[in-house]
Amino acid sequence: MGNREFRKRKCFGLILATLIGIICSSAPFQTYASLPDEIRLFPGQARDIDFSIPISAEVTLDHPDVIHLNGEAKQSLSMKLNHPISLSSHKTGNAEMSVKLFGAIPYKKVKLNVIPDLKVIPGGQTIGVKIRSAGIMVVGHHLVRTEDDRKFSPGKQADIQTGDLIMEMNGQRINDVKKVSELVEKAGKSGEPIRLKIKRKEKLFEVDLTPAYDVEDRAYRMGLYIRDSAAGVGTLTFYAPDQGVYGALGHVITDMDTQMPIEVGSGEIIHSTVTSISKSQNGSPGEKRAHFFREDKVLGNIEKNTRFGIFGKMKDFPEYGMIREPIPVAFAEEVHPGPAKIMTVVEGNRVESYDIEIVYAAKQETPATKGMIIRIVDPRLLEKTGGIVQGMSGSPIIQDGKLVGAVTHVFVNDPTSGYGCFIEWMLQDAGILLTSSDFHSSRRPKAG
Repeated sequence: MGNREFRKRKCFGLILATLIGIICSSAPFQTYASLPDEIRLFPGQARDIDFSIPISAEVTLDHPDVIHLNGEAKQSLSMKLNHPISLSSHKTGNAEMSVKLFGAIPYKKVKLNVIPDLKVIPGGQTIGVKIRSAGIMVVGHHLVRTEDDRKFSPGKQADIQTGDLIMEMNGQRINDVKKVSELVEKAGKSGEPIRLKIKRKEKLFEVDLTPAYDVEDRAYRMGLYIRDSAAGVGTLTFYAPDQGVYGALGHVITDMDTQMPIEVGSGEIIHSTVTSISKSQNGSPGEKRAHFFREDKVLGNIEKNTRFGIFGKMKDFPEYGMIREPIPVAFAEEVHPGPAKIMTVVEGNRVESYDIEIVYAAKQETPATKGMIIRIVDPRLLEKTGGIVQGMSGSPIIQDGKLVGAVTHVFVNDPTSGYGCFIEWMLQDAGILLTSSDFHSSRRPKAG
């Protein structure tokens, strides 16, 4: 009896597994799995949903004033799902669409969010970046040689680590290495320790450090290599004239020694001109060689340094732009494999447009880097640069007439290809595109 019962269970299991396999491979299931739980639109934008199943259904909408079904402000629509449903946004707001098979069996619910309209001017200009950290960056330790011929690092003894940020010295806010030397010399001569406020990642704490007299330098030292700023070149991604803000680079600025993100104290972007190009080759990414000019004319400040680039205020769109009027932006889910263009500078200040191919577009519902893989296909750019070069990060990517992202990284072993990030995440970090949760909360009634 035991063997017979086992065979029955095994047979039932095989039948069940086969049925599950058939169901999972069926068109309705495949269609259901591919349908989004949420769709976002700008006012006036339309989107088709293709169910591709020959079944009658009832489609209901709780806010037909926000979204129209098949071009009409209908709350309910009976139709066969082998025809696509056309959604057209009428005004900002939220709605929910429900689909019931045969008018009775619940099949799918989709949240619909119409987000306030947003257009920006794509950049492409090469910019100079000057950034000052929010404190003094510790980038290493060095040994101090004392009169008794000892060698040690007072900073290391005080458990100050590479990557730490010195925020205060003896209660005084500090972000200039020149001020550090003065305070260290004063403390050394008095024989008193310096009280340091240290920021390590998100943690703040205080330590005492007693400077040591270095007989070789003939000065008091903390035994730390420190830095307060960084500079370089990159590419402007966009300027939002209505909000007066910009975004650039597409990736975080890190310290060259510690490779840790620089916490912004202040900074500015200025004009830069490309003087020459070091071409990319397999295993060796090239770079734009550029220098700053008109440094007295600041284009904008730097308020944020995030994994998606730098952001701040900008009064006017800088010169040498290729497009002078705002264009639409795309949500991450709108980006697709296929032809696109990037805008960048390879000589002087002239922004030009070059053909690329979006090879892969990731499905990202929340912010993440490496949203797409791109390949340079324009023979003019390949001839001039060999592909993607350093300094090209931030170059805007345009597809179907919309700004969809920015170039971020090159593949070292194949410089014709690299990564890009979706523009949606840059716009969120710039503070000019609400997330879905922000949009929902902003529309909730306030308590009286």
